[in-house]
Parts: sequence; C-alpha cells; structure tokens
Amino acid sequence: MSDYNKSKNCVNVDKSASLDHCDNTTVDPILTPAGERIVHVPVDLGVYRVSSNLEAHITFPEPVMEIKDVKKKVEIVQCRLMTIPTSNGDFSEDGAQFPLLLSGYVRKNIQYATPCGGSGFDGSCISSDIKSLTVRVPFKCMTTITLDSPVQLPRTNNRQEFDFFRAQDLGTGYPEKDQYLSNDISQFHQYSNQYYNQLPYCELLSSSILEWDESTDRVSEGPVGEGYFYNMLEKMSLNFTIKVLQKQQIRLTAE
Repeated sequence: MSDYNKSKNCVNVDKSASLDHCDNTTVDPILTPAGERIVHVPVDLGVYRVSSNLEAHITFPEPVMEIKDVKKKVEIVQCRLMTIPTSNGDFSEDGAQFPLLLSGYVRKNIQYATPCGGSGFDGSCISSDIKSLTVRVPFKCMTTITLDSPVQLPRTNNRQEFDFFRAQDLGTGYPEKDQYLSNDISQFHQYSNQYYNQLPYCELLSSSILEWDESTDRVSEGPVGEGYFYNMLEKMSLNFTIKVLQKQQIRLTAE
C-alpha cells in the first residue's frame, strides 16, 4: 500500500501548491436606523503620566565580568480608581479628585558575560559565556488624579428587615386573658437589592525608564580593568502613561 493511502490527511497544510491573488469588493454596512440611540461604550476619564523611583539589589548566580545588554518593560498588575459609593449611582462632579492605587513590576532580562569554567584572569585571553538573568522589580504607589470626565459612582446595596406580629399564650403563672404580644424571634424576613456597577479600568499607553546599575562587590584581577562581581545595586526612575476608562451609557443621535 502506498504512503498516500496510509495517510489520514490527503492535504498537506504545511505546503501550499500556489499563492494566488484574491479579489475583493466593498460591501455596504447595515446601519442603525436614524434617531436617538443609547450606546454602552468606554468613556475616557483621563490620561495621566505617573512617576516613581525604585531601588533594588540584584544577586547573580555566577560571577559577572560585564553586563552586555538589558531589556526591560513595565507590567501593571493593579490599577484601581477608589470611588465613593452613593445610594443612587450618581456621577461625580466635574473636576472631582480620587485616589488611584497602582502596583506592578519592571521586568528586566539582563544578559551578562561570565568566565568559563577553569578560565582565569592571569592570561592575555579570558573565555566567557553569555548568560541571562530575568528579574521583576516590584513597585507600589498611590496618586490622586483629577478626572477629565465624570465617573459613575458605585450604587450601594441595601437590605430591609421586616417582622410580623404574633400573639402567644404566656402559660402557667399568668392570667389566661394575658398574652405575649411581639414578633416571632424564630423567624427572619428581609428584602435586599444588589447593584452590579461598572468598575473603572486602565490601559497602559507608554513607559520610560532611566536606570543606573552599579556593582557593589567587584573584585579586580589580572589585567587592568578585568574582574568580576556577584551583586549589583540598581536605581531606576520610572515614568509611565495610563488611561483611565469606564463603560457608560451615552445618548447619541444616528443620522
């Protein structure tokens, strides 16, 4: 039996017989009828540039002759706008201020040269391997922002308890005509409302990092300038731009 018949797939998707030109034509979209409409869309509450300063001690698993390259990026893991709840879910006033809590990491991949096994510093040549170390330097901060557009404040849940009147006989020791008049403590009745509010969220637009990396335990050996270290002190000035948004209902006029 041939290999072709043994194969379960008669088309090899890894290889294409030809790559041809595909034609296309424009299609008119189906439009919303004219009139007033309400849409649920993200609304920009403001764009902000946040600054912070970091310091970290980094320890390498091997001796480092020199740093060859550092690639880094900002990772935001929490961006929370702390709004005040209201009983009716009103919007904030124009120019209102709220605290914004931020936390995240600066992810760094450090490429460095480390001496090969048995390679000393007493000769004219030093053999080395290129390795890398990935670290995440954490940061947390709080900043107060002034909103460019009102935010819809969260509406508070509410609960209402209610009871029913009950007359009960008092029993032995009390006149037969007397009764215990109150509610029944063996029962519990409640009416509650829950509201599921739209949580403001963030988008990361850009970032910039100014860093100074300096060894703290460098040992010099061999020719002038050669040596190695294990520990490095890192100082960073971090700046990033974020956009704060919230989904809101907007009234539009379709034409």
